[in-house]
Amino acid sequence: MISASSGRFGVLLRWLGLTLVVLLALQLTSVILIGSWEDPTFQQLLVERLISQAPMALVGLLLILLGCRLDVSHEGRTPLRWVVTVVAAVLAIGLAVAVPVTVSADGSITAQTEQSLATKRGQLEMAKQQSTNPQVIEQLVRQAEQAGQVPPQATREQKQQAARGFIDRQLQQMQDQLKQEERSSVLALNQRRFNGTASAVVLAVAFTLVALAAVL
Repeated sequence: MISASSGRFGVLLRWLGLTLVVLLALQLTSVILIGSWEDPTFQQLLVERLISQAPMALVGLLLILLGCRLDVSHEGRTPLRWVVTVVAAVLAIGLAVAVPVTVSADGSITAQTEQSLATKRGQLEMAKQQSTNPQVIEQLVRQAEQAGQVPPQATREQKQQAARGFIDRQLQQMQDQLKQEERSSVLALNQRRFNGTASAVVLAVAFTLVALAAVL
């Protein structure tokens, strides 16, 4: 009675595991059908999909192996266990290949981000230099007078002080935006490294162990 119950449970586990593996195949197929292998954007999208969905397939393969272990009537290296070995090996190789792709993409994105940040740092430094230029302050005063943004009874010093205050607020806003973008850049880089490259390495090792476990 216990053997029959274990056999039914093993069948259930195998079907659940196969379902998860098929779901991964469907997820990858949906990306493969819309892209070109020579396109770096397509490669990055495929790698991201593989890394994000691979844990699902890992659980599926483990469920299949567990189901095989519970099925006492199919001891030894069954065809299903060989299928698990092949699928796990293919995924391990795919994830190993994905590592240099993620590293290359990280370098390209990081270079673009650094170039953008360098441009904004240069703009901030230029704005700081212009803020000390008396001509810029006089121009702001004239613009404020023409727009009616200063009271008529204000003295020249008060107008200049208001112009300097406006410049200081603009500079502070630019500094805050730059700091926010720098923090976002570091956060995005860490996410790509740990959720992308590091995850691919760990998953590649995990699938290799599953492939070995399936044939032992």
